[in-house]
Amino acid sequence: MSAEGSVDSKIYRGGDGQMSSMTDLLAYFVKHGAMRVSDLHIKVGTQPVYRIDGELAKINGDVVTEQIAKGLIYPLIGEKCIQTLKEQSSVDTSYRFGDLQFRINVFMENDGICAAIRALGLNIPPPEEIGFPNDAWSDIARRKYGLVLFTGITGAGKSTSIASLISRINQNRACRIITLEDPIEYIFSQRNSMISQREVGRDVDTFASGLRAMMRQDPDVIFVGEMRDRETVSLTLTAAETGHLVFSTLHTRDVVGSITRILDYFPSGRQEEVQNQLSLGLAYVLSQKLIPRKGGNGRIVAMEVLNNNYAVANLIRTGKVEQIYSQMQIKTKDQPDEKMITMEKHLARLVKSGKVDLLEAQKWANDYKCFVDALNTVSDVELD
Repeated sequence: MSAEGSVDSKIYRGGDGQMSSMTDLLAYFVKHGAMRVSDLHIKVGTQPVYRIDGELAKINGDVVTEQIAKGLIYPLIGEKCIQTLKEQSSVDTSYRFGDLQFRINVFMENDGICAAIRALGLNIPPPEEIGFPNDAWSDIARRKYGLVLFTGITGAGKSTSIASLISRINQNRACRIITLEDPIEYIFSQRNSMISQREVGRDVDTFASGLRAMMRQDPDVIFVGEMRDRETVSLTLTAAETGHLVFSTLHTRDVVGSITRILDYFPSGRQEEVQNQLSLGLAYVLSQKLIPRKGGNGRIVAMEVLNNNYAVANLIRTGKVEQIYSQMQIKTKDQPDEKMITMEKHLARLVKSGKVDLLEAQKWANDYKCFVDALNTVSDVELD
């Protein structure tokens, strides 16, 4: 609790005249589930807004004032984060409520204080329920080394997919797992593995400094929450190349763009060196989107998968990144050196199996022509 009040203080008036607290607003997530209600936005000058099945929906109630916004947000983040917000105009933190963990970003903008609150379930779904195509997750969970990169826009479920894989490794193997997160999202229990979760800003100053220290902490599996800068990318690639299984994320829309983004962090004089390093250290790139289910009942994962086999590694090493997509189109068998799929092919499978509406899938395809071609070639045996 902070000097500004309590999360239980009923200070927001709804359209029916009932007063609500921050606790009441968070309870809506619990009632409907984090897979359907993913976010809550609080901003001065408008009503609070939930993101439900990917779409924004305003609460029927009063417009939020600066006083109401602070009364709702400040007790949620605590005194230390309030001070950071005042000094830096932005702060990241997390909050536990019932069976949900919330990732919170509070920032200052033109109208005043604003908060983006993301819900994450404490119960980590098993990989079988995530929606990985071609059973790719089983190969990843057995790996001992290499970089496994999850990409996609904010809110695409990257953290959930990685948490699912780390949880399975924790269940099946005795190894040392260390995470660097900003902030910590899913809480892992100690099972067969020993897990340490470190938060940027609390336990380490930056991802890069945490990675440098981690090399002296005997990790087997590493999770770097996000590759944000050249130093973090370089250290992450080195860790993957030197015998660690490394998970990380990038905000890119597709697999090929993810490879290009990594290379773009480095000057032209280092391109050949980094291409070689990436070709050796990369294991998988998985780019995912959360698509509304047919009938409006929640969302489902659509995923693009790149397996860095010999042919792909050669394309990365020689700088022929634009040819990677064609490898993903043909290397689709469920065998160790393939297991690849394009976003368009997976969307086509979801449409053919009745899980996603055709018009909805068209909106999310990266290449409309390739999506149409995929629809015409999907066979019954491929359907999920």
